[in-house]
Amino acid sequence: MAGGQQARGTPGTPRVLRAMNDRAALDLLVSQGPLTRTRIGELTGLSKPTASQLLARLAAAGLVRTTGSVTGRPGPSAQLYEINPAAAQVAALSVDGLGVTAAVADITGRLLGEEWVSTGAVGTEAPHRTAQLAARAVDGALAKAGLGRDRLHGAVIGTPGALDPRTGRLRCAPHLPGLASHALTEELAEALGMPVTLENDVNLAAVAEQYDGAAQGVDDFVLVWVDEGIGAALVLGGRLLRGATGGAGEIGYLPLPGAPLSRGGDRSAARADAGGGFQRLVGAPSVRALGRELGGPEVRTVAGALAHDAVRAVVARRLATGLAAVVAVVDPGLVVLSGAVPQAGGEALRALVEAEFTGLALPRPALRLSRLDGNPILLGALRTALAQAREAVFRTG
Repeated sequence: MAGGQQARGTPGTPRVLRAMNDRAALDLLVSQGPLTRTRIGELTGLSKPTASQLLARLAAAGLVRTTGSVTGRPGPSAQLYEINPAAAQVAALSVDGLGVTAAVADITGRLLGEEWVSTGAVGTEAPHRTAQLAARAVDGALAKAGLGRDRLHGAVIGTPGALDPRTGRLRCAPHLPGLASHALTEELAEALGMPVTLENDVNLAAVAEQYDGAAQGVDDFVLVWVDEGIGAALVLGGRLLRGATGGAGEIGYLPLPGAPLSRGGDRSAARADAGGGFQRLVGAPSVRALGRELGGPEVRTVAGALAHDAVRAVVARRLATGLAAVVAVVDPGLVVLSGAVPQAGGEALRALVEAEFTGLALPRPALRLSRLDGNPILLGALRTALAQAREAVFRTG
């Protein structure tokens, strides 16, 4: 290279090493909270002078700030450092047939505001209806946080439907009549005035389980979402499997004994009370119908249906049959059950599914219920938005 100079960003140069050390320190502060300069040096292997220079550099960039000191031990008190919450804010949204929920958080993950907007807030014939609903929800969350849109780094939005990984566009969302749009990502980005990532809702629920739930530390697992709609997220080798067209995990279409087949690309099969396949057997509408059949006409809710032993037994057998088909192909180490049906059935339903499952499939993965508090789709969207913001904002090289 002319003059013996190395190219900008060449691995091993002081600039790159500084950036790597900066990111290591920032990640430590995210995961462990406030730390002293000495502790940061111990955890990163940096000398005291180098750690001091690093913290001064990050403070000047607005990425860290001091937050009190450690006292009560010999010697002078030690200054504590933390991530500067003002470094970036993000939005996370969850879209379903009832409305849009938005949450705003700072880069540390602290929730600043949350808002729900009903689908009825915007007329069914309004252009770009979903984008308008999302904008109202985000603005409501921002108002509660005392922030403006200009403070947001970006947004991640979870929605039912198949997302084409090649284009990032929503291919179909039959759960949301009047809400789906093939150009939804562009409409949302324009309405919100910021970069937007659109993601399948069940995939985001799996992200939440990886970070905060039953799948922490597990590289190969399947999250099965059993609610008004049915879906699965497949995580293999720690990576989400999307498929060639984004349709990986659309297990509602699985042909199973006792369920009518879904033929000819029938999109109505995405609803549990229509079409065919696995969804027709275990979706929430089918569970409620089974409750009325076996428990009496007064049964109106999923929880009410699953309070009956006979209903739990049938649903467990059906769930186990569908799960066996998934496990035979994917061979995960763990299956996580999430959504309204497993939540309503609780441990009693999980234990029955496990017992039914034992004789159906080999190998047999662990079977766990989701124990996440709150909306797992919104939590997964928030985790994804935070990861994106940190990747961009923490880049100092």
